[in-house]
Amino acid sequence: MSDGNGNGRVPVDLLPMESRPRVVIPRPIYRPPDRRTRSLVIALTLFAVTIVSTLAAGVEFSSAYAQNRMPAFDDFFHVYFLALRNPHTLLSGLPFAVTLMGILLAHELGHFFACRYYRMSASFPYFIPAPTLFGTLGAFIRIRSAIVNRKALFDVGISGPVVGFVFAVPALALAILQSRIVPGMDSDVQFTFGVPLAMKLLMSLLRPGVAAGDLLLNPVGRAAWVGLFVTSLNLLPAGQLDGGHILYSLASGFHKRATLIVAIALIPLAFFWLGWILWAAVLLAIGFRHPPLLDRWEPLDAKRRVWAAVALAIFVLCFMPVPLILR
Repeated sequence: MSDGNGNGRVPVDLLPMESRPRVVIPRPIYRPPDRRTRSLVIALTLFAVTIVSTLAAGVEFSSAYAQNRMPAFDDFFHVYFLALRNPHTLLSGLPFAVTLMGILLAHELGHFFACRYYRMSASFPYFIPAPTLFGTLGAFIRIRSAIVNRKALFDVGISGPVVGFVFAVPALALAILQSRIVPGMDSDVQFTFGVPLAMKLLMSLLRPGVAAGDLLLNPVGRAAWVGLFVTSLNLLPAGQLDGGHILYSLASGFHKRATLIVAIALIPLAFFWLGWILWAAVLLAIGFRHPPLLDRWEPLDAKRRVWAAVALAIFVLCFMPVPLILR
């Protein structure tokens, strides 16, 4: 068939609409951010906010130290409103904030690099900002992949507390040497801080004869105190705390009962510090389960059992039955 021009092709514009070729313009494909990119963005954002909240807490610690007094609860909340009007006032909180954030970061990086060593997927450290006495509720990492065996679980669990302890003790020792002696400073205060065994030993070596109640720790020392306190909480042998990981790697069959025992044991301590009620509730609510291991049959070697004793010693050195004594 011809179109009258000597060729057999029909002009395109004479074709019916449904027969014409369609030009499809591809839509841009949305690709969600990579998981590690999202994790890094979240981690950096939380880190920045926690820097601000710990700076605000550090302002009151610096102010109290300059005035030879213990800090007061009411003044901590006042600092946040003051910082909104004059952000430069946060600079006085640097000694406390840098020390505390450094100890917490060292703790979490210990976990993070242990995960990397065993090729386990883990998030970057997530800090928890909070307008509290210390400006933060700590930090954590999220392990996304399965845990291979007891050895890997033990190393990941113990690495954080050991590294955090190694960073906190020198900071506390330096602060004890440099802090002031203020006799009777706790006679008219809202609260006083407990004294962990590690601090008592350091004081007997560095400031013999000085009573713990007469030593006014500078902001660096108070941040180191918080670091020891956080270490002791993480080493509680229960749930998915670091101590729970260590216990599970040693005796997985005892893990659930130990979690219940620890939670019940914390309740009487709540008569002296109400914070233990919160910890007991958390352990009872979500602390019984532990992620299974791919290989749970291979036992721990003797070297790691020795390190388990080291972790227990660190817990004893850091633990305070009454961290805050209300007056």
